Amino acid sequence: MKARSRRGLAILAGLSALGIASALVLNAFQSNLVFFFSPSQVAAKEAPLGRGFRIGGLVEEGSIQRPAQGLTVHFVVTDLAKRVPVVYTGLLPDLFREGKGVVAQGRLGMDGVFHADQVLAKHDENYMPPEAADALRKARPVAQNPPEP
Repeated sequence: MKARSRRGLAILAGLSALGIASALVLNAFQSNLVFFFSPSQVAAKEAPLGRGFRIGGLVEEGSIQRPAQGLTVHFVVTDLAKRVPVVYTGLLPDLFREGKGVVAQGRLGMDGVFHADQVLAKHDENYMPPEAADALRKARPVAQNPPEP
């Protein structure tokens, strides 16, 4: 085999290896990417079905339901315009309360209920995830001035 052919074959093998490595890295990155949606976006069907994402807003007053036995908790996340029911099985953060900010990670079921794998609560009065704060800020004027029928 000529030196020129060997060099061309080595370049082709290197480019193939680089392409395969790039595809594997991009696939791993995409599978770990988690998007944030507000309850209004979920209600508008902008959130993906069958794929994990985060939903954030406020825990609606009077919405927390805990059965006598077990760790399953039902509550509603709202951005003051729309509301999404959430089901979570596990221990909740100590700061989880009605009327406080929350971010839940999980999947939206076909029934419109969000099945959370993880629930995060804000750690003090001044903190809220930027995405949740923006969603509440955008939804607040709509909730205060609802459209007339």
